[in-house]
Amino acid sequence: MLTLVAVFAPLVGAIASALFRPIASKGAAILQSILFMLISPVAGVATLVSALHNGTPAPQHLFTWISVGAFTPGWTLRQDMLSLVMVAMVSVVSTVIHIYSIGYMAHDENRPRFFTYMSLFTFAMLMLVTANNLLQLFFGWEGVGLVSYLLINYWYERKAANEAALKAFIVNRVGDLAFAVGIALIYFVFGTISFNGIFQAVAAHGADHYTLFGHSLPALEIIGILLFIGAMGKSAQLFLHTWLPDAMEGPTPISALIHAATMVAAGVFMIVRFSPLLDAAPVALQVITVIGATTAFFAGTVGCVQNDIKRVIAYSTCSQLGYMFLAAGVGAYPVAIFHLINHAFFKALLFLSAGSVIHAMADEQDIRLMGGLWKKIPFTWLMLLIGSVALAGLPPFAGYYSKDAILDAAFAANTGISLYGFWMGVITAGLTAFYSTRLLLLVFHGPSRAPKHVHDHAHESPLVMLAPLAVLAVGAVTSGFLLHHAFIGGGSAAFWGASIVLEPHSVMNQLTSLPYWADHATIIAALTGIAVGLVFYVLAPGLPARLAQSLRPIYLFMLNKWYFDELYDWLFVRPALKIARAFWRYGDEQIIDGVPNGLAAATSELASGAGKLQTGSIAVYALVMLIGLLAFVSFFFLWVR
Repeated sequence: MLTLVAVFAPLVGAIASALFRPIASKGAAILQSILFMLISPVAGVATLVSALHNGTPAPQHLFTWISVGAFTPGWTLRQDMLSLVMVAMVSVVSTVIHIYSIGYMAHDENRPRFFTYMSLFTFAMLMLVTANNLLQLFFGWEGVGLVSYLLINYWYERKAANEAALKAFIVNRVGDLAFAVGIALIYFVFGTISFNGIFQAVAAHGADHYTLFGHSLPALEIIGILLFIGAMGKSAQLFLHTWLPDAMEGPTPISALIHAATMVAAGVFMIVRFSPLLDAAPVALQVITVIGATTAFFAGTVGCVQNDIKRVIAYSTCSQLGYMFLAAGVGAYPVAIFHLINHAFFKALLFLSAGSVIHAMADEQDIRLMGGLWKKIPFTWLMLLIGSVALAGLPPFAGYYSKDAILDAAFAANTGISLYGFWMGVITAGLTAFYSTRLLLLVFHGPSRAPKHVHDHAHESPLVMLAPLAVLAVGAVTSGFLLHHAFIGGGSAAFWGASIVLEPHSVMNQLTSLPYWADHATIIAALTGIAVGLVFYVLAPGLPARLAQSLRPIYLFMLNKWYFDELYDWLFVRPALKIARAFWRYGDEQIIDGVPNGLAAATSELASGAGKLQTGSIAVYALVMLIGLLAFVSFFFLWVR
């Protein structure tokens, strides 16, 4: 029952906020949303605690959703440990962001609409993580996609927001198409979309093949790759990642919600949910490993040269999601979820701290126009420091425990592809520490580069914004060592139960028996990245500009995000526009509009010409009649007879 309350409380809050908006003050409408959001984490955490002591409850059937012959998927809340952990995380982090938004959006005229969308976003994600079948999961999947479009485009009067929202929506449709085809293929192979039915029948269908493009391929491999392409879109992996940085056009709390607790976490969750199926698809797991590791490295390189404070953090999200898929690809599914939970705390902390900086700097987001702020906003400085150290992966902060476990798992798998993932992860750990150090130093230290009146008026955020930062900071510091034993340590088998595949993966059993250098690679890389950052921006502050000039092609390659946007513009956007213009010019203007308009013009001209024959002269009319009569008689005598 508590899971039901946790899931549907945000929906009730969204409805209440929308309904009360016309008849109540804006503050009352917002209060409706916040009060119901507060119920969700209480119920969600209570359910998780109860499950730890009394065992996980059975799935809670609500009603039969569709009934078509033998196809009768129900609307059922799944309550295994994976779902309950996700419900607790999503509800807690989302509620903290809701409370922060009271202060951040205080001067916005459309606050009730904002909070309505936020609550709907949370509800859609909670529906996704408690789904008991693929159709129900797809409902939540598309729900977070729809509401993310509304939130990115919240300031719809801005052209940049319109374009960013459309880009996110269209890119996600590419992944969602593959996901939908994967769902259809699952039903074709297994005859069911129920998770239990699918997972129990994996062994029986291990040898099934499906003909694709004239080739007979293992059905489970095709399904696994199709599901992963869907996850690539939602979780912004390489090739379908281009929407994520542009999503920063929405308000900062939306960036925190998308990057920490909702949309981008959906892809990782779905892959872990399907661990029983993916475990029987080794090629799909290899694809996941390569894409995840490459995404981590790609985003790490781009993050090093970005100048927008939110975009630096956005690319760190893309990179950390790559780590999660790397863990899943080598079979360390609990480690992927462990990093997802830790990441939710420190990434929400980073974004909301960045929002506090933006609030202090009169909406300025360019870190080149900041500096010297640590005395002006010391609490925000401390919060961003905690989030950055957790992101960099230094102990005892949360990011260290999960990132170190990911690299250990990749090394322990001991295959060519897993070792590629290990080295990409180590290099990315150094890059992450470098751009985290760069961000802190450029924003808070050194001389101020902001206009004097902006720097002089910089001030700390109100308590309603700072208190949520403190809550998230506690999670960023403690979640790693508090959850380590249950999530990936000795208690993991008892904790996860049957919700995640744990055995016979030797990789999970070898995390504590690695060479010293491999086991400490995360710390070594992070300390190296921090040291380089200090050299670049404290000891030799002119060095970055000289390197950018001397290595200009590499610098521009990274600054322009490996030219993916330009490549896609050349490959897809321009040809699509040319085709559209051709259809418009020849199809629309000349055929669809041209034929009717031409017939109308011809009819008008014919009528105009015929009208000129009407002279009003009886003599002319008589002459015409005589000519016609002569023509008729001539025709009759010459041809008919």
